[in-house]
Amino acid sequence: MGIELTALHWVYLLFIVLIIGVMVMRRDTSFICIAGIFVLGLLGTGSLVKSISGIFNSFIFAISELLGTILIISIIVAMSKILTKIGVNEMMVSPFTKLIRNPTLAYWVIGILMMVISWFFWPSPAVALLGAVLLPVAVKVGLPPIAVAMAMNLFGHGIALSGDFIIQGAPKLTAGGAGIPVGEVVAASVPLVIVMGVVTTVTAFIMMKRDMKNGTLKVGASDLSQIENPEALAKNKMILSETSTKILAIIVPLLFVADVVIMYTSKLQGGDATALIGGTAVFILVVMTLFAYKDKGLEEMTAYLIEGFQFGFKVFGPVIPIAAFFYLGDSGFIKIFGDILPINSQGLVNDLGVALAKGVPLSPAVGGVTMTVVGTITGLDGSGFSGISLAGSVAKLFSIGIGSGIATMTALGQIAAIWVGGGTLIPWALIPAAAICGVSPFELARRNLIPVIVGLAVTTVVAVFLI
Repeated sequence: MGIELTALHWVYLLFIVLIIGVMVMRRDTSFICIAGIFVLGLLGTGSLVKSISGIFNSFIFAISELLGTILIISIIVAMSKILTKIGVNEMMVSPFTKLIRNPTLAYWVIGILMMVISWFFWPSPAVALLGAVLLPVAVKVGLPPIAVAMAMNLFGHGIALSGDFIIQGAPKLTAGGAGIPVGEVVAASVPLVIVMGVVTTVTAFIMMKRDMKNGTLKVGASDLSQIENPEALAKNKMILSETSTKILAIIVPLLFVADVVIMYTSKLQGGDATALIGGTAVFILVVMTLFAYKDKGLEEMTAYLIEGFQFGFKVFGPVIPIAAFFYLGDSGFIKIFGDILPINSQGLVNDLGVALAKGVPLSPAVGGVTMTVVGTITGLDGSGFSGISLAGSVAKLFSIGIGSGIATMTALGQIAAIWVGGGTLIPWALIPAAAICGVSPFELARRNLIPVIVGLAVTTVVAVFLI
């Protein structure tokens, strides 16, 4: 049964357009997002009190949804600080120096490693695992932190997550919506994932090299100071002996390798995988501080945790308002303002996607373009996963009219939704890579925008011929 779009839907869409416009102008979106939450609340409830309270409650909801990411980033940063302090990070990255000799090799080596590891336990834990280890060596050979973040982002949250060939969480959701076997979606997604991945990463690489050549993108003094501090290196030698540092540099990656094995054998996904990485990071932090600082270890441990949490919440400060607004497009609206949406509504974003799918004539070309647009819209909530079952349902609807292509259209919708919402274009979904690399998630989103748009365009054209 179709859902008639209400004023809530159109106002929500209007604010999406405004937010995108503000982002294009490179201005902060917090005011527009807060205004959007207030207007939607007032329009939906008719109560000034509830709409004002809804602003605060939407922030709480956003923080609760993002808390796992905030914690893992904070803990990884705290762990990274102690590893850097005692020189373990430098020891751990030394095996990669033979491969990462220049910015070009750094970009591709980091990206491919990120992609492979992300296939087994999803990108967020992979970012936490690889970021602190690979960032210093990449910066040393001249690859700016923003480019490191792009490599991890595009290969991990883009290629690996959109295909999800190993864990198959994404294709299970889309296949369920389309009513077809998971294997069909996986098989149909292989050529599209390859095209999207190659076009996007190559485009990003070309733009990166161009900007590095003309000087608009370079490694700054502040970037180098984070990884090369003579005073810190001198203090490192005083904290631990070289032998102890080497032993710890072997133990730390082995612990994370053990996590990878456990995740794969126990089939841990998403939050469970992140929790295992986070717990391991806490364990490493505790052991390292006690071992390095002896009787002062208890106090130093707390100091590192405080530093990590300060970093995590500082990074998330500007992200909470925009996340709070977009969560209203899914389950957040009902939880914050009550069940006041139309009967059978699947959420504001999904209703808009369905309306768009039903409002266009059916043909392979229109079907491909529409699936990309529908996937993109459902990805605007920043999760990448909440709307992909809708992509399967819309693909089924289109395939009935077209007469073929259900698996290809399902895969296309899945790829579009995850590339947009899973962590390459929506700022708060970019937090893991941005925070680990110490760059702005908004700047990272702007850097990713053109490569992802080009990739989606080319992938859509390819999909049209496969439908």
